[in-house]
Amino acid sequence: MNNEITNSFFSSLKPSFKGDIDSSEKTLALYSHDASLFEIRPRIVMYPKDSKDVETIVRFVTEHKRDDPTLSITARSAGTDMSGGSIGASIILDFTRYMNAIIEVTDDFGTVQPGCFYRDFEKETMKRNRVMPTYPASREICAVGGMVANNSGGEKSIKFGKTENHIKKLKVVFLDGNEYLVAPLTEAQLKEKIAAGEKSESGKFEAELYKRLWDLITANYDVIMAAKPDVSKNSAGYYLWNIYDKKTGIFDLCRLIVGSQGTLGIITEITFELLPVEPFSNMLVVYLPGLTHLSELINEILPFGPDSVESYDDYSMELAVKFFFDFFKQLGFFGAIKLGLQFIPDAWMVLASGKIPKLILMVEFTGNSELDIHTKLVEVRKHISKFGYKSHITRSSAEAQKYWSIRRESFNLLRKHSKGKRTAPFIDDIIVKPEFLPEFIPKIQALIAEYKLDYTIAGHPGNGNFHIIPLMDLDSPFSADVILELSKKVYSLVHEYHGSITAEHNDGIIRTPYLLQMYGQQVIDLFQKTKDIFDPSDILNPGKKVGGTFDDIRKYTGTKKST
Repeated sequence: MNNEITNSFFSSLKPSFKGDIDSSEKTLALYSHDASLFEIRPRIVMYPKDSKDVETIVRFVTEHKRDDPTLSITARSAGTDMSGGSIGASIILDFTRYMNAIIEVTDDFGTVQPGCFYRDFEKETMKRNRVMPTYPASREICAVGGMVANNSGGEKSIKFGKTENHIKKLKVVFLDGNEYLVAPLTEAQLKEKIAAGEKSESGKFEAELYKRLWDLITANYDVIMAAKPDVSKNSAGYYLWNIYDKKTGIFDLCRLIVGSQGTLGIITEITFELLPVEPFSNMLVVYLPGLTHLSELINEILPFGPDSVESYDDYSMELAVKFFFDFFKQLGFFGAIKLGLQFIPDAWMVLASGKIPKLILMVEFTGNSELDIHTKLVEVRKHISKFGYKSHITRSSAEAQKYWSIRRESFNLLRKHSKGKRTAPFIDDIIVKPEFLPEFIPKIQALIAEYKLDYTIAGHPGNGNFHIIPLMDLDSPFSADVILELSKKVYSLVHEYHGSITAEHNDGIIRTPYLLQMYGQQVIDLFQKTKDIFDPSDILNPGKKVGGTFDDIRKYTGTKKST
């Protein structure tokens, strides 16, 4: 469909749609990509002014879906999704232009629209010495809508869990084109909502939604609970096991909407729980020559209660040194020089040993006293001295920031400086229990070695969660074959160790077809029934969470133009 026909088709939305509509070539090209390895050209990009605009679009698509089955809506905020979850072939709904307001911040909660960048939200919460702690490594460029849609975990997840643990309530536009408040309910409140809705014409849709979901969960409760992955973080599939807590009697639909990638409803407002910020922090850096004793080391550290146990590999360190001047753009001249001076101890260590460590482990503690933190770090360092690894307690927050900068920027550096090849995040978020890492990681490395791929490893070893990003020529006719073959092998190994194929980056296009391998047909059928309860016409971000195929991965991989 050419631009003239597209503009004519969507012109009927005016004047009821107050936001912007854009189908220019430049805009469609821009929105054909996110941070994934895929390219899908949308038909049109829309920028809603408010939730009424979102309601208008949902009703418009619902009304015209029968005449045009290709119509769909993909909600998008900052476009930093690595799974292909924020690209689609029909309507892209971008919240960052207008629906980016910080509505209210108190000591207990913060209410914000989905297009707000996390960095802006944090500036406001920090004025009250509060934070929403489950930010990802992309904290400077991501938006809160994507954090909720993907159920982000990030560097503090070892202490604070994931985004699902910090949602107080949501506002969501469901398929009937109305905005609803979604919040935890007691069993009595749930039954009351269903009963009241069934008696009211305006409440029938919501009542039917809650009733069908309640029936699905209670009828399949044992199967659902048995399907929950045995790891501390999981973003694969629909979180049916999280909705109803038999012990407390709480039914919380937020815990299904979070992580659903806009496939069940479109989030228009988020209220986060906020937590106090402890004023001081410091870090123990451990340099590992190999991964042999990694899980033993982690298990020795965790009882001390660190806020973060993060890591990056030797290739990430090489990237940071090689492309150090990238940091000038972010930090400015003096900030970058200050950061550069912090590299001196590491440079000296490399010169003394003759090689870069295979893995750099970052163990961070926060607290109300610098002395207490330093004492604890000294205790940890002494406790792990039996491993014989070189280690270092940072002397200042500026020095600690060096390690965070490398950890957070390694993926972006790889993306920017990969000549002839692109970053290919397709096995980028695997997780197993930490005790399996000494066996698991070498097996993963052996699988990747079969395909002779360069890659970086970073992640959250305290959770057993690693981000492996290969470099590939995605224009090669064999790239899709490698992606599909290697993914299957890696996920088979993950399954063998009872892990999850995605801890926090979610399914999108790249992992949805592998959910059958992870969960089995019975659970996949429950996922499809869940989708049908909310979106039987497959209007909301189709092909993600359910319905995605291996052919989709082949079709959209690479830098070629997709239609």
